[in-house]
Amino acid sequence: MARADRLMQLTQVLRRYRRPVTATMLAEETGVSERTIYRDIISLQVSGVPVRGEAGIGYVLESGFDLPPLMFTPEECEALMLGLRFVRERSDSGLQRVIDDTRAKIEAILPPALKESFNAAPLFAPVYRPREVARIDEGALRRALREWRKIRIRYRDVKEEVTIRVIWPVALGYFETTRGLSGWCEMRQGFRHFRTDRIEELSLLDEKIPRRRALLMRDWEDARDAEHAATGDRDRPISRLV
Repeated sequence: MARADRLMQLTQVLRRYRRPVTATMLAEETGVSERTIYRDIISLQVSGVPVRGEAGIGYVLESGFDLPPLMFTPEECEALMLGLRFVRERSDSGLQRVIDDTRAKIEAILPPALKESFNAAPLFAPVYRPREVARIDEGALRRALREWRKIRIRYRDVKEEVTIRVIWPVALGYFETTRGLSGWCEMRQGFRHFRTDRIEELSLLDEKIPRRRALLMRDWEDARDAEHAATGDRDRPISRLV
């Protein structure tokens, strides 16, 4: 790999991390020796790229720095198409339109050779079983997540028990035939998971979630990890939890 390409790749790797990354990790990702990483870090710093850190501790790219627009590689085009196909197969009609618009925008910026790699990507994520149909507008759930708003739901669980709950939505997961909403339940005072096809009514509340997104996400991830540790099952999907 040419040195300029290697420095660009190293900058791209650093941009993915928010915490210091050791030279060992950078060497593994870029396929070069740690000695080369040390030299390349110095070269980036001399050229004005704001990389902070030192050997033995790790390196981090300061926030606010960005690279000029880069063209996708053929492999990145395949990965993009796989992601688009995966979500489209598992989403509602509203999100499917968004996926189609996104695909058209990506196609518009690709040169002819890469456009062929993108459209003819041999990577698929088909769904063979019937998908559970939600009774509510799942677009409203995505809006609540974007706007960090509370929601009120009427929920019928697997035992056919109906409850009215106020939820702080944290994440919406897309599985093969179902979608799962994770959030803080005010009634239960804890994180709970809800299948969207079992939500009978949904209302977006004007009230904002009173916790910072990053903090609530961290607490949700900690609760999820604790549950996995207790059950010993890290692969159990939300669709089996509710």
